[in-house]
Amino acid sequence: MFLPTTKEELNALGWEKADVILINGDSYIDSPYSGIALLGRILEKAGYKVGIIAQPDTSNLNDISRLGEPALFWGVSAGAVDSMVSNYTALKKPRSRDDFTPGGINNRRPDRASIVYTNLIRRAFKNTKPILLGGIEASLRRISHYDYWTDKIRGSILLDAKADYLLYGMADKSILQFAEALKNGQSPQNIRGLVFASHELPENALVIPSLEEVRSDQKQFIKAFRIFYENCDPITAHRIAQKHDERYIIQNPPAKTLSQQELDEIYSLPFTREQHPYYEAQGPVKALETTRFSVVTHRGCYGECNFCAIAVHEGRTVQWRSEKSILAEIETISKLPDFKGIITDLSGPTANMYGFECSKKLAQGACKDKRCLYPKPCLMLKIDHQPSLSLLDKARKIPGIKKVFVASGIRYDMILHDPGCGKSYTRELCNYHVSGQLKVAPEHDSPKVLQLMGKPGKELLLQFKRDFDQINRDTGKKQYLSYYFIAAHPGCTIKDMQGLKTFANEELHIAPEQTQIFTPTPSTWSTLMYATETNPFTGEHIFVEKDPNQKQRQKDILTQKEQKKTWTKHS
Repeated sequence: MFLPTTKEELNALGWEKADVILINGDSYIDSPYSGIALLGRILEKAGYKVGIIAQPDTSNLNDISRLGEPALFWGVSAGAVDSMVSNYTALKKPRSRDDFTPGGINNRRPDRASIVYTNLIRRAFKNTKPILLGGIEASLRRISHYDYWTDKIRGSILLDAKADYLLYGMADKSILQFAEALKNGQSPQNIRGLVFASHELPENALVIPSLEEVRSDQKQFIKAFRIFYENCDPITAHRIAQKHDERYIIQNPPAKTLSQQELDEIYSLPFTREQHPYYEAQGPVKALETTRFSVVTHRGCYGECNFCAIAVHEGRTVQWRSEKSILAEIETISKLPDFKGIITDLSGPTANMYGFECSKKLAQGACKDKRCLYPKPCLMLKIDHQPSLSLLDKARKIPGIKKVFVASGIRYDMILHDPGCGKSYTRELCNYHVSGQLKVAPEHDSPKVLQLMGKPGKELLLQFKRDFDQINRDTGKKQYLSYYFIAAHPGCTIKDMQGLKTFANEELHIAPEQTQIFTPTPSTWSTLMYATETNPFTGEHIFVEKDPNQKQRQKDILTQKEQKKTWTKHS
């Protein structure tokens, strides 16, 4: 059964009203890959009555009010992607397609969806129950942040939306604690992972530069972000406060890392892995094609690429499910009536981070003065692909399973720094788990640009390519590496892209057809570089390409095919 999304479904359940109503910028897919569906199932298991309204019509109040008013609170999310990123390209051109909207037409998610949905609720219900923001958009905009779309530093989305509270990160625990607090008539302000506004400054808060200060002084903006970033670890983080005019935005320390048992329990919840019929009637959702028969193995990432927000949202600590839990989910999928035997992806944010972590980090928190993988893997991490090897071997032998693919990208530097199982893991992937192409993300070849990205050098890529190609020659398989590249990242020039073109042609032996223009998304180091034109780690000025025509030119250098010379024969 789905969670109810219409008044008729509420009535069929015998509910007068829902305890919690969740609003989502994506269509309602009852899948563990949908944050709203996952949190809804967690609340349901705890005994709460949960309704979902997906992609409400913003032209009137009919959609937002169709379930009535909740007994406890509203939960608002823009969806799986920041709404501005979802609606616009890196060159700020409107996107026509949306994989999370029925029919694929990008016409259902408003710009700044969290703000729009909250305003809709307040228009429909005066003096309503508390409104709680969540999801990636709210999470990454929880304090002052650079907004690429307006080219300005904006304040916390909590105040912009006029919401009551915000939960950041993976809110599995915190949303239950929030619901329990409201149910018992208690203040939720001490809940981990919570952001709220206050006229009073708590005694134990670490004060960061104010909104006014970061808007007027780049050095203060860099300082504020550094303190914010360093307080995203559940073991070491302090409560932080940032003044916005007459109020303070208070960010509590992040929620504690889930235990393996807790993570297993979440993914054992009764997801239908289908689109709700109410929305299915509006057209299919493309995102379901890639997620329906996929399985999450872990969360978090210790890669900390400077352009990526996973460390700020999911955390630097990798949490993984038990092998038993994952195999049980695959067995469940294998019994679905329309399953054809293909697990389309078995992985997490980075596929080969399953099954191991730094013992020091687990006990004392993530290091503030160094990273796990950059400039080279830390010896404390003790990279070990044996858990992945065991999982993949058992998964592909489950009755009814024809193929188990690893479709998410892998970190080849980790493979090369695992002398015990690295080559065995690559061989296992090549033999059984690659659907023609294996995704890797070198991003660039320039040492200068890679340093600003927080990525390893090209030598490791070339070494991995040699190993990958040799294994495929030995096995007679025609399989290839699929490369992700970024153009116009802070520090990257036309000359750098020309060098990358030469590297791709002459050393990788490819003519890239796709590359991504860097998009400054909220709350990343690279976005900070873009906004300030400063290397935040050294204080040095860096070149940042901001002209859209020149950004496109950088991309075109890499992706456009060489023009063949034509020769005219003279008599």
